Amino acid sequence: MISRRQFLGPAVVLAACGRRRATGFPGFAFVANQGERSVAAVNLTRFRVTKQIRLDGAPSALTAHPARRRLYVLVPQKGTICEINPATMSVERKLSLGGVATGMRLSPDSRVLWVLTRSPNALVSVPLDKFAAAARIRLPGAPEDFDLSSRGDLAAVTIPDAAAAVFIDMEKAAVERVVPAGGDPRLIRFRFDGRQVLVANRGERQLTILDVPEGRTLVKLPLPVEPAHFCFKSDGGQLFVTGKGMDAVVVVHPYQTEVSETRLAGKAPGAMGISSDYLFIANPESGDVTILEIATRNVVAGVMVGQEPSYVAITPDDQYALVVNHRSGDLAVIRIGAIGQRQRQSKNAPLFTMIPVGSEPVCAEVQAV
Repeated sequence: MISRRQFLGPAVVLAACGRRRATGFPGFAFVANQGERSVAAVNLTRFRVTKQIRLDGAPSALTAHPARRRLYVLVPQKGTICEINPATMSVERKLSLGGVATGMRLSPDSRVLWVLTRSPNALVSVPLDKFAAAARIRLPGAPEDFDLSSRGDLAAVTIPDAAAAVFIDMEKAAVERVVPAGGDPRLIRFRFDGRQVLVANRGERQLTILDVPEGRTLVKLPLPVEPAHFCFKSDGGQLFVTGKGMDAVVVVHPYQTEVSETRLAGKAPGAMGISSDYLFIANPESGDVTILEIATRNVVAGVMVGQEPSYVAITPDDQYALVVNHRSGDLAVIRIGAIGQRQRQSKNAPLFTMIPVGSEPVCAEVQAV
């Protein structure tokens, strides 16, 4: 069996030789560990865990506030939200909303945290100044996913059992309309201009695009995969989709409402992360990450990262891709600047380092200090 030191040794040497030394990122990667019921704070200048912040339950999602320098942790049990202060590395506030929390998003103005719950089925607003539940918008069924428009005036929620999408008027805190959204609707995202929403129909292997003002179906795009993961380019002009059915990533042009192309990308590709130049695609079954160049849509490199990579985060300075390995409990760090001509020729990129973070990590969030 290969030890961690043996596994990392050649990669670290390759990353260091002949290139400008990496500077690190002035901040932390916070990693949610379900097995340990904790959040690991990883110092990204020293590349090591500073502290394990203990929680009362297993976390499922993280959101970093862009201005308050606070981290919000979703614990599905009892619909709990924990607020972590990175300065003290401790939980400062905690709120239980009841039911089971399935997702959360910050409002565009970053003043309100919206939380999706089941039993009861609702979308709940939590103003961050008071950190207490305010509006509770009842939903007509068990929700799966939701998104907020860029202006913050609308929310869209999928209800799989009803094969429907719910549009919510955020100012009135009320359901505006319920519209058909195709069979088995799961993920839902607003197009960046807010005029359309894209719905992943997983069982039907299609993408349903809905007109927001009228609530009607514009087009149903057949896909070669069961859409399970979405990743948008920063300008919203391209959507990358992965899921079961094909070892590939599907490229969709939302503004042209068309599937552009399908590219082979590793073994059973899953979660993705995107930098300004590259798309990083995690392959849980094979334990590696496929790197696709956005401009050419060509696979330019691959890197072994660990067991069951399940989440990819990019540091705000575009210097590192951070890969969460669910089974091996590691955070693999890929230096984006090392993806150069040498790696393009060999199709093999070096791993910068690997950091043990805890048991069963599921996601990560980066915050500057």
